[in-house]
Amino acid sequence: MLARKGLLPDGFLLTRLAEDQNQPNRSRSRSQRARFITKTGSCNVAHKNIREQGRFLQDVFTTMVDLKWQHSLLIFTSAFLCSWMLFAMIWWLLAFAHGDLEPRDPNGEPGPVPCVTAIHSFTSAFLFSIEVQVTIGFGGRMVTEECPLAITVLIIQNILGLIINAVMLGCVFMKTAQANRRAETLIFSKNAVIAPRNGRPTFMFRVGDLRKSMIISATVQLQVIRRTVTSEGEVIPVCQLDIQVENPLRSNGIFLVSPLIISHTMERGSPLYELSAQSLASEDLEIIVILEGVVETTGITMQARTSYIPEEILWGRRFVSIITEEDGRYCVDYSKFGNTVPVRMSSLSAKELNQTRGVQEGGSDVQLQGWGLVRAGRGGFRRGGRAYDSSTPQPWYAQSEKAEKEVEQKGQKKTVQLEVIGRQIEEDALGELSD
Repeated sequence: MLARKGLLPDGFLLTRLAEDQNQPNRSRSRSQRARFITKTGSCNVAHKNIREQGRFLQDVFTTMVDLKWQHSLLIFTSAFLCSWMLFAMIWWLLAFAHGDLEPRDPNGEPGPVPCVTAIHSFTSAFLFSIEVQVTIGFGGRMVTEECPLAITVLIIQNILGLIINAVMLGCVFMKTAQANRRAETLIFSKNAVIAPRNGRPTFMFRVGDLRKSMIISATVQLQVIRRTVTSEGEVIPVCQLDIQVENPLRSNGIFLVSPLIISHTMERGSPLYELSAQSLASEDLEIIVILEGVVETTGITMQARTSYIPEEILWGRRFVSIITEEDGRYCVDYSKFGNTVPVRMSSLSAKELNQTRGVQEGGSDVQLQGWGLVRAGRGGFRRGGRAYDSSTPQPWYAQSEKAEKEVEQKGQKKTVQLEVIGRQIEEDALGELSD
């Protein structure tokens, strides 16, 4: 549909079809796993055995907005028809009680003044009811001052007609301006990836906005839903854990002017810290992505959702670059939005990698800055010649400085880089584990 409207190029859809065909057969061979949030963002939860159905009638407006379009139009049409029929019956009874329906000789003397002129049957009363409620006023029928009760009925019908029109217009406006309509032009990558970034395994996915109008104060939240068992044996079928989004500003806010790769470092304290390539296929988890913001054109708060199950998380792959600079401006190629390329990455979890690098669990309170940490005197560590004190943790994006270590060998000084030593130790440890 988006391709027909010109919002997406045809190459984007062809690429997505190629991705579906190239996916491994593990997701097709296994039974379809239940998920809480579908790829389109709807909640995949069925509510059954609700006994207190009357609670929905206490909030009639929200209930009508949540209904489907065909049900809403049926309710509006029924409301108008019922109100017209009800007041048509009332106008016919007034005319009958006043004697306006009795036949008169057109050549004889004029009779008494009727309550409503030109009402001779129920059909004419029904037409007069429609004219009053929708304020058509053809001029052939009108209320006279002969019957005060008819004037009262006229006022009541006008007020009721205005109420029905207001409710109908409000429901139509809310249904057309719902926040999930704006989410139709926010796209997420079909698959998430796990690849090394700055020397650490990182969970990543891509999000983009197809419209030129921006999302103000956009924030991204990540949650892991998994089945857990407490130490007392209690089974928690839905355990929600928050995931910190990697951002140098230490916040979840993003500037969605172009497609972004949202990342989460799988370090100590992360729910994905013990996730490895082998355990990924057997894990019973779902990573939910929630993007919230304010629509720039309407000012309405919107929310877009999606989720990733283990079959949709690719290990050892990263997204290709889709932003280029042409003629003094940046261009985005959406045909490569979900394309990934393989990268060299260990199949071990982040926890196992830290153990092989000499980082012991529950050791000192040193802020980990990556691989290649060596003791640098009292109370600190040094990475490439830069000392990190345990009392002042450094940010993850701090640049490491290379240093040189002078070693005596056969009476001569030899310069060795510490990061080369750390890299060699890491490769030897990974080789022993693979053997």
